[in-house]
Amino acid sequence: MKWSFSIGRYLGIDLRIHATFLLLLAFLTGAQWLQTGSAVAALGGLAFFSALFVCVVLHEYGHALAARRFGVGTRDITLLPIGGVARLERMPESPRQELWIALAGPAVNVVIAALLAVWLGATGQVAALASFDPVEGSFAARLLAVNLFLVAFNLLPAFPMDGGRVLRAVLAMRLNHARATRIAANVGQGMAIVFGVLGLFGNPMLILIALFVWIGAAEEASAAELKDTLRGLPAREAMLTDFLTLDARDTIGDAARLLLAGSQRDFPVMEGAGVIGIVTHDRLFRALRESDPHASVVTIVDRSFDIASADEPLEDVLGRRDPERCGVVPVYSGVRLVGLITADNVGELFMVRSALAARRPPGSPPPLPRPYVRFASPARREPVLS
Repeated sequence: MKWSFSIGRYLGIDLRIHATFLLLLAFLTGAQWLQTGSAVAALGGLAFFSALFVCVVLHEYGHALAARRFGVGTRDITLLPIGGVARLERMPESPRQELWIALAGPAVNVVIAALLAVWLGATGQVAALASFDPVEGSFAARLLAVNLFLVAFNLLPAFPMDGGRVLRAVLAMRLNHARATRIAANVGQGMAIVFGVLGLFGNPMLILIALFVWIGAAEEASAAELKDTLRGLPAREAMLTDFLTLDARDTIGDAARLLLAGSQRDFPVMEGAGVIGIVTHDRLFRALRESDPHASVVTIVDRSFDIASADEPLEDVLGRRDPERCGVVPVYSGVRLVGLITADNVGELFMVRSALAARRPPGSPPPLPRPYVRFASPARREPVLS
């Protein structure tokens, strides 16, 4: 995630902090100091907010470790001003597994609250348990109240928050995954409207949460629809087969000429029969501004790409793609490069199949559109610059 940086790796998961989170801490500490005029009170407020977000981190680790129990890895956990985000490599296919993963985060907050309650009782602060005030009272009493609030808030059916994922998992036990996601997303966007209205007349932070819920629900619904539509297709159905390649001996200028000659934006760089990297659109333009056009394209290739087999299930290829890696996936048939999978081509396949599904007779299976196949030779092309 942009504007975030790592603060360590714990239990095999990278923990990151977004820069805006630090700005929030600075703002809250400054506001506390201006309100009270006391540096001690400001530092106390900073300590409380820091402890609160430690609880948020533990909440996200609850999700991550539950997912690991079901064989699902976590790319990283990032602290944001509106809370934490654990980026799972994929969501489990089983609704029951998703249900346990969704409930694991709030369960951590319940455990934290229970431990704090035991501490308050053991230290004779029973009255603090009855007051349940997140603003006044001792440090532990306020932290207990906030943890219980986090449990209640996260379990609201505002997909893609925890409660919304619980709703989706329960629906998916009876309905197909795409339909369950659409229903949960609609409920989540309804909750987003409620958050937005309440934010206008109360806490402005609810407006940010409303935007997160609205956008997140729409994106997850679209992803579920895409996955359902493309289920069962091999990678060859989504690959671009009419493409150009560069050779490791070509130059940045050669890549620019190929870019201008057609509509292709990203080019595999070949060394022999294998792809050694991808010259992406963004890297090419940055190189044209900063480098010699006669320099080798090898100096600007993106080597963080994935590869796929032509017969591999397309959903497996899309499921393992990391948003921070190169978006172009070379496709091989044996040792031969036969195509490229790009986001644009996957989107076009989705639209074609959706259009065909809309006009087919009820109950008939969707046809498989056969792509126009013309394999580009991975052999070296003549340089286009003298």
